[in-house]
Amino acid sequence: MPADAVAGLRQHLHIRAILIVALLLVVIGAAATLFGWEISVWLKHVWQTITAISVGYLLAAIVLVTLQTATAAFAWFSILRCAYPKAEVGWTQIFACYAAAVALNFVLPANLGTLAMLIMFTTIIAAATFAGIFAGYVVQKAFFTVIGIATYVYLFLTVGGSFSLQFGFVSEHPWTTVILLAGAGMLLYLVARMLGPRVSHWWEEAKDGGQIAARPRAYLARVALPEFLSWLATLGIIAVFLAAYHIPVSFHTVMRVVGGNSIANMTSVTPGGAGVTQGFNVLSLKGITSSSNATAYSIAQQLVTTAWSIVLAIVLLVRAFGWAGGKALVTESYGEARDKTAAEKAARKSRRAAKRAGKAAGEDAR
Repeated sequence: MPADAVAGLRQHLHIRAILIVALLLVVIGAAATLFGWEISVWLKHVWQTITAISVGYLLAAIVLVTLQTATAAFAWFSILRCAYPKAEVGWTQIFACYAAAVALNFVLPANLGTLAMLIMFTTIIAAATFAGIFAGYVVQKAFFTVIGIATYVYLFLTVGGSFSLQFGFVSEHPWTTVILLAGAGMLLYLVARMLGPRVSHWWEEAKDGGQIAARPRAYLARVALPEFLSWLATLGIIAVFLAAYHIPVSFHTVMRVVGGNSIANMTSVTPGGAGVTQGFNVLSLKGITSSSNATAYSIAQQLVTTAWSIVLAIVLLVRAFGWAGGKALVTESYGEARDKTAAEKAARKSRRAAKRAGKAAGEDAR
């Protein structure tokens, strides 16, 4: 092809890429406005936050966020490669899918990004089933569950009022709590009995996803160790932002904050735990810094980590799947995740309606 033609083609592609990015920004802006997200205000907050933090702290935070995501993604890569050895699972693809889930969880409610990630894995791994991928998710969550319980215990023992803030109803209504737990247990037992054959089929599929758990050395070296490093990076991120806002950094302070963040993420249905996280951070840092400074620290950490996670996810998705492929994968996976969630909500609503109708019919019969 002549040099002039090549130059013309490159210019055409360059202009097309600019138009696509511009159109994407317009669509994102319109969607944000439609769902009540003031994107201009958010960008202004991000800019003010970034300029308020020194470059050194900002770069340290970016490095630690990247490390946190990469090590956790490597644990997933190890789980899936062991589960589906013939599928030739690619590291770049798994890293991109995990980074996309992290970014989505910052902007979507109820951890929909995680569900979208599980669906992405079933899409890019032909041999994978949803039951198998979910079993891998259970294995991947094991370490974080254990370390999370430890941080909750630490928080409850060291931060006054943290238990009552989220679980005060337990002490206020002990018998109601006991009845609720017993009823939930019985319901799970009846559902398991009813779905016995199907559960057996799911269990056979799930065995693939959890294979690495049966190999202790591989699990410890390729899953638990990377996740431990990811958790240490999490502590490092908190320490960096605490230092950036002149809040004394100590193991006690960092553990108070990480414990509060864990509970906020577990109990909140807002995107990224927004609002709840700030409330818990203020509570965790009570007596260490002022409420306004604690709020500023919390908002800064959330905004910077959100912004960088989104950038990292976009770069990795384009690198792994190309612009069109990455966009299609995330869009379709998110759509399916949203449909699954909506279907579950509709089913629960239908069951409640049927139960109420049954009670009304019984009262009329009497």
